[in-house]
Amino acid sequence: MKNFNKLILIIGALFGLMACNDAIEIDQPGRLDADAAFENVSDLEAGLFGVYDNFDVTPEIAFSSVFTDELAIGFDSGGQGLADYGFVLNAGSTAPEIFWVRGYAALNAVNRLIEAAEFIIPENAEEQALYNQILGEAYALRAWGHHKMLKYFSTDLSDDSALGVIILDFVPTIDQQLLRSTNGEVYDLIEGDLATAANLLGSSTVDKTRINQDFITALRARIAAYREDYTAAANFSQQLIDDYPLANRAEYEAMFLDTSDGEVIFKLERTIGDNYDGQGVTGSPAAGGWAGARFAFVDATLTGSPYFEMGRSLFNLLDPSDIRYTVNIAPTSVIDPDYETNQNAARDILVIQKYPGSEGQPLMNDLKVFRVSEMYLIRAEAYVANNQLDQAASLIKAIRDARFGTATVAPVFSSQQEAYDAILDERRVELAFEGHRYIDLKRLGQRAGQGVEKDPVDCAFNGACTLPADDYRFTLPLPIVEFNANPDLREQQNPGY
Repeated sequence: MKNFNKLILIIGALFGLMACNDAIEIDQPGRLDADAAFENVSDLEAGLFGVYDNFDVTPEIAFSSVFTDELAIGFDSGGQGLADYGFVLNAGSTAPEIFWVRGYAALNAVNRLIEAAEFIIPENAEEQALYNQILGEAYALRAWGHHKMLKYFSTDLSDDSALGVIILDFVPTIDQQLLRSTNGEVYDLIEGDLATAANLLGSSTVDKTRINQDFITALRARIAAYREDYTAAANFSQQLIDDYPLANRAEYEAMFLDTSDGEVIFKLERTIGDNYDGQGVTGSPAAGGWAGARFAFVDATLTGSPYFEMGRSLFNLLDPSDIRYTVNIAPTSVIDPDYETNQNAARDILVIQKYPGSEGQPLMNDLKVFRVSEMYLIRAEAYVANNQLDQAASLIKAIRDARFGTATVAPVFSSQQEAYDAILDERRVELAFEGHRYIDLKRLGQRAGQGVEKDPVDCAFNGACTLPADDYRFTLPLPIVEFNANPDLREQQNPGY
């Protein structure tokens, strides 16, 4: 999908991010009607690319990394992200506004595409197949969009009766003021959309940047784990484990250089000239731009102006013999083995290079949404839920064997809590800086006895060192910007805010 920058004008008219202040005020005067904007299946496919352009995970990478314990303040910091780093979170914070407004803008774009498809009649079998593919991807994107929002705004992802988010499966009028649905109702919509998508999509899995059947299976596996439906989680994750081998050391490194897809199931491609080709907002969930620009201004080296560095508590989990050490830590880093005693920031600079750049552009890399290693960890989680601790240990060992390039010793667990703690640590290392840590602590932290744990050296300046997993701030507040036009929603604000 290297042609984002070639999208036709009608797509910008229909699908650009809306300058709205809430989820409802999105039927703008003067917009092109779907039947006027789209005349054939080719137009519809261009519209689909416009919809994809609304989906981004750099805000999640930025917020999750800063708010939890993945980062330390870098030596070239200008004060970026200090509120999130200090656990300051309220209805006026950037994260809830960004996730809410952009989330509903993305859903609005999907719904307009689905609405537009009603006016298109394919002319032959080839066009019909493409038409079905486009619609299948659109329904899957709508499911993903709802789930992306649900995980941040629902207090308990495993409770179907808990409040979820506003369901948006249509193009609303400007006067509608919608309220939150329950998790169960949102999950019903998601499952219905994924079933529709699965029926419409073909079987090809060649293009990792286009939604396919494996994307649907991976999303179902993730959702099932979040819901603690471990029978379904085991089934869906195992299907992908059977089809996708873990990347070896060379493939793993190449995967994050974008020279190989390795074990990638689905990714969002980023390329020179697209709408994300730039630095984006630094130190903020507003983010956008190059993924590596979440941590540095220039490049992923010591001289590249890192304003965030790897947190010491994360670094201390890494082994230099592990390829994940090589991928995450720049070789130009300055590492002080006596950092706790010396406490000299100039002698301990852990430069992040998870996103070193590609196509000759530093800090710009594709965004890996689903990798098979996550499926291994979901499957391990399902084993622990069934108290099959040895089987869970064997899956963690398989990941470590691949990352070390040699046989490792299988962990031994004496309790479910110990096993969940190990899974959470393995996710912390394997999925570092990919936007998972905040939600992982929210849903697994209490079972693992683990919360945010920064190294004392990294939080000495503000005292914000720990945050227990049962803290209300592991659910985002509904943003103030939504209440301005939808005041009844104030009655559905999340606890603690």
